[in-house]
Amino acid sequence: MSVSDLDPVPAVALLARPGAARERLREALAHADVQIVLEDDPMTLEPQALHDARPQFVVIALEAAIEDALERLEPALSAPGLTLVFDEAELAARRDGWEAQRWGRHLAAKLHGHQQVLPPGAEDEPALQLEPGLPSTPPVPKETALQTHLEQARSWADDVPADGLYSPPAHLHEPIALEQALAALQPVLPETAAPVQAAPEPPPVPAAAPSVFTDHTAWSLVDEASDAPAVASAAASTESAEPAFDTGHLSLVDLDAAAPAGSRSGALLVLAGIGGPDALRRLLAALPSGLAVPVLVHMRLDGGRYGNLVKQMARVSPLPVQLAEAGQRATAGEVHVLADDIGVHAAADGLYFQSEAQGISIAALSAEHSALVLLSGADLAHVGPALDLAAAGAWVAGQVGEGCYDPAAATAVVAAGMVAGEPQELAQVIAARWGLDDDGDAA
Repeated sequence: MSVSDLDPVPAVALLARPGAARERLREALAHADVQIVLEDDPMTLEPQALHDARPQFVVIALEAAIEDALERLEPALSAPGLTLVFDEAELAARRDGWEAQRWGRHLAAKLHGHQQVLPPGAEDEPALQLEPGLPSTPPVPKETALQTHLEQARSWADDVPADGLYSPPAHLHEPIALEQALAALQPVLPETAAPVQAAPEPPPVPAAAPSVFTDHTAWSLVDEASDAPAVASAAASTESAEPAFDTGHLSLVDLDAAAPAGSRSGALLVLAGIGGPDALRRLLAALPSGLAVPVLVHMRLDGGRYGNLVKQMARVSPLPVQLAEAGQRATAGEVHVLADDIGVHAAADGLYFQSEAQGISIAALSAEHSALVLLSGADLAHVGPALDLAAAGAWVAGQVGEGCYDPAAATAVVAAGMVAGEPQELAQVIAARWGLDDDGDAA
């Protein structure tokens, strides 16, 4: 059996328009030790040609001009066992030097299915993350090695002084039960206790005057004529004391407005970066068709082509995907892609998008009703606010696994005790907590 049989070289298809982006991607694949089985322009490529090449991975340089071509190639791109790797064409064309080498190492790790993304010479660095497992068992000493020490201790035993200063009394013994020990601590009462002096009797209470309702011998006929005004006035006062029920000002109550404001300002916020499109695609594809909260996606793209990201995710997501705009309300059960200058603020009737130079603020979310997922490439600056939100009651998770190219932020929240898993596994947990059944009720 050859070495190539033990570690087969991945078969990769490169789909990109001719230009600088295609050249950079070809160079990265050449250094990744893969076999390029197809390199073509997606504008002219036929689905059957891509299928006949039988690639394991397809690297695509995304740009607006190939959107229709990707829809035409959708049957071939959706083949089982085929992994898609997206990269922004404009960003790939500008990538050079150290940045290009770093991205190439992450691409090679994705294609070969390993975690080695460090530059050459740093492979032997110790792992910073603890690994589960029992500690190694110390060696058991041999009996022959201890025999000399045992004989020496036996010869010295007669010379060891004994403690003769204290000898316990013979009548003391250990209690056989806890009840006996507690009973021994209780004071013994004498059999004939002194009689308790009777309390002095209270002075007699004078008898109350007989009531007219209990003593019927004092009843007498009432003069109807003389008592009628008193009865009429009492009836009038009773009628005036009863409140009037006004039905002219009744109105229906807005049940949604009566709900707690925090429940309407909750959301599922997904943060990503380098390697994020693939992880985000797997997360959204595994979500159910109904969620009780809106899904907010923030992933920095140097090219700023968030419209392309919306189109790509809409093909795999069972939830509607749209680009968030300032003034728009976040809708439960929909995916909202946030640009770099879009933030959120909580109102009485839910979350609204607004223009923010700093972008999304994690602290603006309701901790009790929100969730936060950090995927590959999430910004390290979001780790602190994410853990603060978790301490206030939010559900926070981080991506782990082979597809996590830039795991710094995700690993930080996982090391702090948050939930860890692949994007599909995290989607299953989200569906169990915030999914809706066929009747629209929460799971």
